[in-house]
Amino acid sequence: MRSLWIVIFIVLVLLPKTVNATPGSTIDTGPLQLADKYSPEIAVNEYYISEKLDGIRARWTGSQLITRNGNKIHAPAWFTRGWPSQPLDGELWTRPGDFERIASIVLSHTPDARWQEIKMMVFDTPVTNVPFRERLAQLQQLISLTDNPTLVLIRQFRLCCKDALEHKIDAVTAAGGEGVMLHHQHALYEDGRSTNLLKAKRHEDDEARVIAHLPGHGKFAGMMGSMLVELRNGKQFKLGTGFTDQQRLTPPPVGSWVTFKYYGFTQRGLPRFASFMRARPDRDIKN
Repeated sequence: MRSLWIVIFIVLVLLPKTVNATPGSTIDTGPLQLADKYSPEIAVNEYYISEKLDGIRARWTGSQLITRNGNKIHAPAWFTRGWPSQPLDGELWTRPGDFERIASIVLSHTPDARWQEIKMMVFDTPVTNVPFRERLAQLQQLISLTDNPTLVLIRQFRLCCKDALEHKIDAVTAAGGEGVMLHHQHALYEDGRSTNLLKAKRHEDDEARVIAHLPGHGKFAGMMGSMLVELRNGKQFKLGTGFTDQQRLTPPPVGSWVTFKYYGFTQRGLPRFASFMRARPDRDIKN
């Protein structure tokens, strides 16, 4: 009976949407679920938990690999060989703290041997009428039948309570990770931000557009001292920490977007203790 259900699920529910795109255009990805912030009031034991990966989010349409914004990812043919015809939601990833290198590999129009290091870490399938616990069971079955080591189902686990979750976040952060994701077991896949999919980490992060490079002084003489950046809401502030000397010599260009981390907001509504993390590739900028 279980086998029959798997077949019915795959045929009737997971069949991919038709994807049409002209060269240079974006592709309609269908629903795209985004995470909300973790709240301590939740019942932790009702959630599946996985490590939050700092890679490039990717969608498998059933026939091609695209970014969350619908741009084609030029993966080598061998990378997706044998992948299922069902849509998948995941992260192209290598290891913690390797975002810039991952981006340089997977967002290039000319794939090279470095793709050997990349894995597609699957965390969901964009099916809107099936609870997450059932979607996870079907993904386990689906990926186990895929004869290609590039496709990996990210480990999902359960924890008993808030204290266990706090210890886990600390352990992941200490190992160089960002934090964890919590997905309610009964949640349906939603288009947009979902209160049933939560991210829990020790800091927040956001993106801002570079407005100007401000000159450095003292040990930073002859380099960039800080960047004037602008948030999506129009507020501007100086971002002056988190840069290497090389990044100060060749900073992200004016008009580009950068990711920064921060710890809450000031009374003026500006990010508190903001620190540069990385330049954000144009093809992966959040909408």
